Amino acid sequence: MYFDTHAHYDDKRFNEDRETLLGSMKEEKITLILSAGSSMRSSKFALKLADKYPFIYASVGIHPHDSKSMTDETVSQLEDLLTHPKALAVGEIGLDYHYDFSPRDIQKKRFREQLELARKVKKPVIIHERESLQDTLEAVSEYRDLLGVVHCFSGSWETAKIILDMGWYLSFTGVITYKNARRALEVVEKMPADRIMLETDCPYLAPEPVRGKRNSSLNLPYIAEKIAEVRGMTVEEVAELTMQNGKDFFGV
Repeated sequence: MYFDTHAHYDDKRFNEDRETLLGSMKEEKITLILSAGSSMRSSKFALKLADKYPFIYASVGIHPHDSKSMTDETVSQLEDLLTHPKALAVGEIGLDYHYDFSPRDIQKKRFREQLELARKVKKPVIIHERESLQDTLEAVSEYRDLLGVVHCFSGSWETAKIILDMGWYLSFTGVITYKNARRALEVVEKMPADRIMLETDCPYLAPEPVRGKRNSSLNLPYIAEKIAEVRGMTVEEVAELTMQNGKDFFGV
């Protein structure tokens, strides 16, 4: 049984077969999915999916790419969405200096506002970090009372230790199956077993051997196989471990 702790089923690439695909999950042993919000639209869509499917939960938040679209009213609107019983986390939120779709000062302002919101509503946070490590760590270090996960982690062991020392989690995508994933695999090998989670980040980042195709939660076993290989476990043990870790993190 698998828990996909970060997916984007609002994406238009699922428009043609979303219901059929989600309807096949139970048979394929995908028993829990967290559909992550990245905008107001996608957050609302995730909650609609959570209403329709018992095994889907949602997170609510504004991705750094969309920080420039936020207004002073946005945080209160997000707070309203977070009253939904299946809204389990604030995210994905963070900083992205690779694309700089939103100005960096705006990204940092809106990131901190959403961290404050998570503190207020007592929900964990899902962090997106890309080429913004120093500023991200500086921000989250002020919120050590929060529980968080850095999703799609691909950083160094040195960085991982800082995050893990906060009591936070790391989640891994199909990226760890790629040839250049040495740093992330070192983290997978060394990190505490009770702080690792699986995710697809679908429709993005399909693992080998389906890299380049649309990703979905059905590809979680490929990620589990790589973790099992690195940690000397069976795939079934990895599935069970990451299922429990995901439940513990999100309070399912």
